[in-house]
Amino acid sequence: MAKKQFKAESKRLLDLMINSIYTNREIFLRELISNASDALDKRYYLSLTDDGKRIDKKNLKIDISADKANRTLTISDTGIGMTEKELESNLGTIAKSGSLEFKKELDDATKNIDIIGQFGVGFYSAFMVAKKITVETKSIHGDVAYSWVSEGEDGYTVNTIDRDQVGTTITLELKDDTAEDNYSDFLESYQIQQLVTKYSDYVRYPIEMMVETQKPKSDNPEEFETVVENKTLNSMVPLWKKNRKKIKPEEYNEFYKSKFMDWEDPQKVIHYNVEGNISYNALLFIPGKTPYNFYNADYEPGLQLYCKGVFIMDKAKDLLPDYFRFVKGLIDSDDLNLNISREILQQDRQMKVLAQSIEKKIKNNLEEMLKGEREEYEKFFTNFGLTLKYGIYQDYGMHKDTLQNLILFKSSKEDKYVTLEEYVERMQEGQDLIYYACGETIDAIKKLPQMERLQEKNLEVLYFIDDVDEFAINILNTYKDKKFKSVNQGDLGLDSEEEKKEKEEKAKENQSLLSSMKDALTDKVKEVRISSRLKSHPVCLVSDEGISLEMEKVLSQAPNSQGIKANKILEINPDHEIFKTLQKAYEKNPDQVKDYADVLYNQALLIEGLPIEDPIAYANKICDLMIHANK
Repeated sequence: MAKKQFKAESKRLLDLMINSIYTNREIFLRELISNASDALDKRYYLSLTDDGKRIDKKNLKIDISADKANRTLTISDTGIGMTEKELESNLGTIAKSGSLEFKKELDDATKNIDIIGQFGVGFYSAFMVAKKITVETKSIHGDVAYSWVSEGEDGYTVNTIDRDQVGTTITLELKDDTAEDNYSDFLESYQIQQLVTKYSDYVRYPIEMMVETQKPKSDNPEEFETVVENKTLNSMVPLWKKNRKKIKPEEYNEFYKSKFMDWEDPQKVIHYNVEGNISYNALLFIPGKTPYNFYNADYEPGLQLYCKGVFIMDKAKDLLPDYFRFVKGLIDSDDLNLNISREILQQDRQMKVLAQSIEKKIKNNLEEMLKGEREEYEKFFTNFGLTLKYGIYQDYGMHKDTLQNLILFKSSKEDKYVTLEEYVERMQEGQDLIYYACGETIDAIKKLPQMERLQEKNLEVLYFIDDVDEFAINILNTYKDKKFKSVNQGDLGLDSEEEKKEKEEKAKENQSLLSSMKDALTDKVKEVRISSRLKSHPVCLVSDEGISLEMEKVLSQAPNSQGIKANKILEINPDHEIFKTLQKAYEKNPDQVKDYADVLYNQALLIEGLPIEDPIAYANKICDLMIHANK
């Protein structure tokens, strides 16, 4: 028969499809197996609806064979086959899919029939590895069998052949090896088995191949012989589609470790299915430990994505919000729209609905763990809590309502984790503020001079030891109408009216001393004032509203920080001996107060973990004051 040209597409389109749409050559086998699975689905459906075309489901299968001598790879199925017209229609026109048309004809009563292929280009991906493709097929609806042969862009031929068995056989004559590409790898048994396991392990029909194995000899078990036997390469039943009640914890653990390359059992398994606007099965895992590269730029979050049991994508990051990036697992949906290549998913409403459903399920599971398995949740939070805090801060606080009840902080009450809700529930009568203190460690926070007054009043203080903590809390601003308050920023609201009046009087009495100290420190501080938060310590640094001292430390470490500074305020304890010393020094030698002010300011910087501008000058000034004191 004369060679025919592809009906609607040019050579350039076929070339573009082969070289551009598919970036990974090995997926050609996935595509051909998917097409075979479609054909088997059609025949099985026909068997259920037409008594004259019944077939035992055991006879529905896919067979793969490799011939190294002739460099051919063959994929056969016992599916519905194709007529001459269907060959012309399905294989003669790129992007024409018989499966799509078949799916449109199915009604709601046939929910057990899955059709994987929705676009006809999958078949043509075989040209990435083959220089010639031969398709031999016989339709269950006809008596004549046909062959379809093509070498690519230049067209194809269709001829009648002798064939008794209904179904389709596709033979690929592989391209010659080059320095860059070793096409012979696709003829190796181990490579074929790996690809089937990777992409098509959960196709519902058996994928069989004759495989060489080593077995003990019957007459001498200690010796082995090479035996060729038929092997089913795929498991066919996905773990995530099995009844949850029948799956043992060890099965989940082994699946997770082998699938996601982890040595540790997962801390939590989230296995569920959803039916509705978009139906899907999900098998999600929370790792037992933080991955070594979790906070590195090279860490790739995302879920594996399957469509009707066929592997589509390894890292579908759009299915997980960044604050749940620690979740590993997979999604298998029947309802996704696939783009022209199964490697690229359309970013459409279905994907967004799916992502929202997954996010809601993860959040609900975390909330249940927090309420019912507190110890397990605290273990989880130790591993991944930082990600939740960053989630509050990111995107200008868009996700704060989702995450605020999931975050934990250690606090001054028993040094245990506490939720914001628990803190508010046990606030003292009349307390309007949620107090927190920042530091590198809990021990360092406990020693802060600013903590004394709150400790005296037995007020609970949240410990912020992560860089993101204060930034996240500033995004929250309030929780259940209670404002957050740093122990070293602004007024703590602890003074009685009498105490306020006493403080104002002392400030007025010592105004000239305080002004002299402020002048000595120039623009290093916004103000020098009497403190109401200190008990035994002489001085402390606090900040005005806005950028805090802790924020200054964090931002100074960032590239292009542009020298962002907090408005610092030096507070003096009026009940400390140092204040009396300052008063006496100011009366006798006002200039000496400048040195005292500088020393106290630098001491306060050290307490806050902030750098001293001139350590040598500071050390010399200490020595000078010591010498002067003993003259």
